[in-house]
Amino acid sequence: MGKPTGFMEYQRELPRDRDPLERIQDWTEFLLRMPEDALRIQAARCMDCGVPFCHSGIVLNGAVSGCPNHNLVPEWNELVYRGLWKEALGRLLKTNNFPEFTGRVCPALCEGACTAGLVTEPVTTKNIERAIIDKAYEEGWIVPGPPPKRTGKRVAVVGSGPSGLACADQLNKAGHLVTVFERADRIGGLLMYGIPNMKLDKGVVRRRADLMEAEGVVFVTSTEVGKDYPAELLLQEFDAVVLCGGATKPRDLPIEGRNLKGIHFAVEFLSANTKSLLDSNLMDGKYISAGGKDVVVIGGGDTGTDCVGTSLRHRCRSVNQLEIMPRPPARRAPDNPWPQFPRVYKVDYGQHEAAAIYGSDPRHYCITAKKFAGDERGHVKEVHTVNVEWVRDDLGRLSPREIPGTEKIWPAQLVLLAMGFTGPEDNLLQQLGVDCDERSNAKAEYGKFATNVRGIFAAGDMRRGQSLVVWAINEGRGAARECDRYLMGSTSLP
Repeated sequence: MGKPTGFMEYQRELPRDRDPLERIQDWTEFLLRMPEDALRIQAARCMDCGVPFCHSGIVLNGAVSGCPNHNLVPEWNELVYRGLWKEALGRLLKTNNFPEFTGRVCPALCEGACTAGLVTEPVTTKNIERAIIDKAYEEGWIVPGPPPKRTGKRVAVVGSGPSGLACADQLNKAGHLVTVFERADRIGGLLMYGIPNMKLDKGVVRRRADLMEAEGVVFVTSTEVGKDYPAELLLQEFDAVVLCGGATKPRDLPIEGRNLKGIHFAVEFLSANTKSLLDSNLMDGKYISAGGKDVVVIGGGDTGTDCVGTSLRHRCRSVNQLEIMPRPPARRAPDNPWPQFPRVYKVDYGQHEAAAIYGSDPRHYCITAKKFAGDERGHVKEVHTVNVEWVRDDLGRLSPREIPGTEKIWPAQLVLLAMGFTGPEDNLLQQLGVDCDERSNAKAEYGKFATNVRGIFAAGDMRRGQSLVVWAINEGRGAARECDRYLMGSTSLP
């Protein structure tokens, strides 16, 4: 390890964010940089412990602990501590195709499993990861590296989200001729249109796509396979296909008044905003505006936070976020021990911004929407809610029970449903004859990724359901490995 006593000598420190009242004036990333000396001190806190749970990627109590990509965290932390940044980059890229994405949007499963977290605060692994890759781009260390030899095998990857990009990147490295189909007008999937610019600048996504294109990957945009491009042509024109279309069916809230105007899925709100921002800096008006409105976001998680942050930048009048689950505890509960990912109360960027403007966290817990009420024009004007308590039934299962007398009416001219996704769209799967599992995902065993149709593989959210960017990268890499094995009889891909 770099410094055996580092975790005892140095305190955990993160880079400062831009002031909330300043950053809501624009769409620029809000996280500031740390000086290299400060980063080296933070890297010195890594113990290189005997059993580094940070990169274990094991499932404990139904949730993953540590990095699914098995990032070599202690190794590149030590190299950063010693000032060997280029060598640290080599170790980082060995397991992660896109650290510039995970270093910005990953919830840092590695930090939740950090052994230092047993006695003090975990190592700032996510921030160090981002610093390595950002420095690599700035120093010109990231350059196109096309494969020295081509196999002549052609592979189609459907979808250009993190799983599709990771799969395409790996297959291209193996020498195959890879074509990525994307129905949107820009490459990146949820990285481009599902995550706001202030959290993941779209120049970062474009930069990676440009690099892959220079290495030989062919991108076909504004083309929906199964609609603009016949699905039956896939296996006629390609030797193998990998489906990485994501889980894009949003979960609905079928209560009274759902058909009123002004009620939208979060993904519609976020994607339209980013497209208009990139196309015209919001001058074309082709987005759902929260400006001057009372906004109610239904659902927590990252997507709900992104809706809050976006609404604030539109200059909304107010914003409230409703969450049916209880507020997490301030510290780990007894049933959530290390190295499980800590289920604790956290305040994300959107909540910090709302608190700076309105004086409090916009989230309200243990509350559920009962109906939407509208005005004479058929536009939503109110959300009617009731508080709930969570109780166990005779089988020990928890379920929400309404609390009489806690009814409340919230003014709302814009309601955003941020309750997650139920699975992939089934049109393409049906056309290809791909079997689905009981959750409507493409049926393909993890580790093999092969569907029931010979030559067709599935990865990412389309196979596993709604998940994290780091899991999508993991699955894209795994599907590429098995696709390469199918094409060549063996594989050297990790």
